[in-house]
Amino acid sequence: MRATDRFPDLKIVTHHLGAMMPYFEGRVGPGCDQLGARTSDEDLGTVLRRLNKRPLAYFKEFYADTAVFGSRAATVCGLEFFGPDRVLFASDSPFDPEKGPGYIRDTIKVLESLDLEPEVRAKINHRNAERLFGLPPG
Repeated sequence: MRATDRFPDLKIVTHHLGAMMPYFEGRVGPGCDQLGARTSDEDLGTVLRRLNKRPLAYFKEFYADTAVFGSRAATVCGLEFFGPDRVLFASDSPFDPEKGPGYIRDTIKVLESLDLEPEVRAKINHRNAERLFGLPPG
C-alpha cells in the first residue's frame, strides 16, 4: 500500500466491487491492525510501522466497479464499503452468455431495486467515471 503513499494521485479501480475485500472488512481492518502481534518467528509489525495509515484505509481509497453478475448482496456490501463516490457502473461483457445485455440488465435491475437517491444513481452510472477519467459530463 505504500505505492499510494508515494504516489498520492494514483487511482486504483478494483473489479467485482472489490471482490472479497468488503466482505472481509473485519479481517482487513482489525485483523491487519494486529500484524506482528500474534507471530513469534517474524516481526510483521515493521509492515504496519512503515504505513502512513491503517491497511483498511488504503483499501477504502480504491474505486470499485459493479460487475458482480447482478448480485444484490454483493452490490449492497460493496456500496457500503466503498461509498457511492467510489463505485463505477461496469459489466462483465463479453463474458455474459448473451454477449453483453444479460449482466448489464441484471446490474441495472439491482441498482434500481436499491433505495438510492437519483444523484447517487447518477454518480454510479456515469458521474464517478467522468470525474475519475477526466471525461466531459454526459
